[in-house]
Parts: sequence; C-alpha cells; structure tokens
Amino acid sequence: MDRTVSLPNQPDKTTTVTLVESSSTPSGLELVSSYQTNRVGDPMDLVALASQVQKGDEFIKANACNKLTVIADQIRYLQEQAKKVLEDAKRDADLHHAACNIVKKPGNMYYLYQRPSAQKYFSIISPKEWGPSCPHTFVGAFKLQHDMSWTPVDEVEKRDAEMAIMDKLLSQQTALPPYTEPNFKGLSD
Repeated sequence: MDRTVSLPNQPDKTTTVTLVESSSTPSGLELVSSYQTNRVGDPMDLVALASQVQKGDEFIKANACNKLTVIADQIRYLQEQAKKVLEDAKRDADLHHAACNIVKKPGNMYYLYQRPSAQKYFSIISPKEWGPSCPHTFVGAFKLQHDMSWTPVDEVEKRDAEMAIMDKLLSQQTALPPYTEPNFKGLSD
C-alpha cells in the first residue's frame, strides 16, 4: 500500500512511502480485530517514514556520486598514464631508428647528435669528451635499458634506483603474503 506524503519542511516535494500490505486473515487466520492491526496510525508516523525514505535516497545519491567521482579521477589518471606510454614508445621508436654505426648494447649511455642536414645519429662520445671541437649539435644523452627502452640522462638515476629495488625483490624471491583482506599495518601505528 503506497501513500504519498508531503514533508512539513518541503511542502512542494512529495515522497511515496510503501506500507506493508494488510490482510484481514493473515496466513489464513482471522484476527480478533482487524481494525486494530490495519488502522493507519498517527499521520506524523507517515511523515517520519517519508522523511526516512527521502534521507535514504539522498544518501544513496551522495554515495553513488562520490564513487563515480573516484572512478572519474582514476580514469583521468589512466588516460595520463596511457598518454605517457604512447609518448615514450614514440620517443623509443625514433631513437631506435636514429643512424648508428655501432651495435647498441643495453646498459650503455649513447649520445644523440644532429648534423646540419637534420640527420640524427648516435655516438658513444659525449659532448664533454668532444670538448669545443664537437662537430654537430648535441640533442641529448640516453641510456639503453635491457628492455630496449631509452631513458633520458636526467631520469637515469631514478630509473636505476627503481630497477635496483626490483632486482632486490626478485633476488630475495619474496612472495606477497596471502592476505585476502586489506592490510593497514603500519598506517595506524
């Protein structure tokens, strides 16, 4: 049985309250006084029920909005990550196609120069080693990683530190503990 109720503090807005269906013979048994069990009580009880239903709707909407906001933030973050991956892949492909007369070996630093003809090429000689007699424009220094990606010289230290951590984890062969529940150890201490 649905009842539509206007809340006292919001007369222009109505809320529908669903009450439990009434029966004069519940489970096939006639009650002593169906009037006593089926009568509508105090009208303020309906207002309180309507208020509670409305509050529930508002909380559900707020929770859904909060969760969607978190998901939207995660999507933006993933889009930024995807953009960076694509930019790094393009840079790495361009560097692999730069002219080079030596076999490039992972773990070594290579120096990119550009000729007046706009041809870019790799050398193992740094601008510092060339000194003032550097024959072409220096473009940048890159380290060839073991996964065949290139790391700009200003990011090499950070990347090497990350790789050292990964190597340490792999050498210890430490497995993650078999937790099936969130672990907040260290956060609350």
